[in-house]
Amino acid sequence: ARLVDNLLLGAVVGAAAVPLSARALNHIDRKITAAKETGETVTVWLLDSTTGVLLGALLAAFLLLGFLLEALPTAKWGRTLGKKLFGLDVRDIESHDTPSLGAALRRWLVYGVLGLLVLGVVNVLWCLFDRPWRQCWHDKAARTFVAG
Repeated sequence: ARLVDNLLLGAVVGAAAVPLSARALNHIDRKITAAKETGETVTVWLLDSTTGVLLGALLAAFLLLGFLLEALPTAKWGRTLGKKLFGLDVRDIESHDTPSLGAALRRWLVYGVLGLLVLGVVNVLWCLFDRPWRQCWHDKAARTFVAG
C-alpha cells in the first residue's frame, strides 16, 4: 500500500518537478555561460535566489500534494488509494475511528520529512519490530495504527 502511495505521489510531484528543474537548469546554464565569457576564473554558485525559490516551490508542491493525496484521504476515509487497494485502514489508537485532520496531517508530515531526510527507511521498517500495534514513527506521532 505504501509503495502504491509513494509511486502516485512521486509521479505527481515528478510532473511538477520537470518544469521547475528545466527552469533551474536554464538559469544555471546562463550563469555558467556568462562566467565563461568573462575570461576569468570565477565561482558560480548553483544555489542562489532563483534556484532557491524553485527548490522551495518543489518542496511546497511535495508538501501540498502529499497533503491532498495522503493526509486528506486519511482524515476523510481512513485510507489512501494504496490502502484502499490492499484493504487497509488508518485508525486512531484510542477511538478506532478515522484520525482527525490534525493527526492525519501530523502523520503525513512526519512520514514525509523523515523520507526526505532518508530516515524514512528506518521509520517504515520500525513497524516490523514494534509491538503490540506495529506502529511506524509517523503512526506514533499521530497516535494511529494501520488495521487490516
